[in-house]
Amino acid sequence: MGFDQYHEPANELPEATRTFARMAQALIEEAEAIDWYEQRMALEKDAQARAIMENSQEEEFKHFGMDLEFLLRRKPKWRAALQSILFQNGDIVRHGEQGEKAADQVGAR
Repeated sequence: MGFDQYHEPANELPEATRTFARMAQALIEEAEAIDWYEQRMALEKDAQARAIMENSQEEEFKHFGMDLEFLLRRKPKWRAALQSILFQNGDIVRHGEQGEKAADQVGAR
């Protein structure tokens, strides 16, 4: 079975880029798993089954966070943008605009 995660010839990509692609794909897969569990829990009537699904979803969310952190450590502009958006009260769109400005400042250095 081949890997569809590359849009360029894999053998021409540096190892760091291939690792980045694998981690980006892992992030996508974790997000999908979180969504699948959310949908299953919404319909599940058995409390014990739902509790198991909730536990599984929490594990996927933790993995999502670790994957995201890995990627952010390699992309300072992304980290700067997200620091202006995540864990902030108030208008998310306004924080997003501030995040763009913060990312631009990192790129200007």
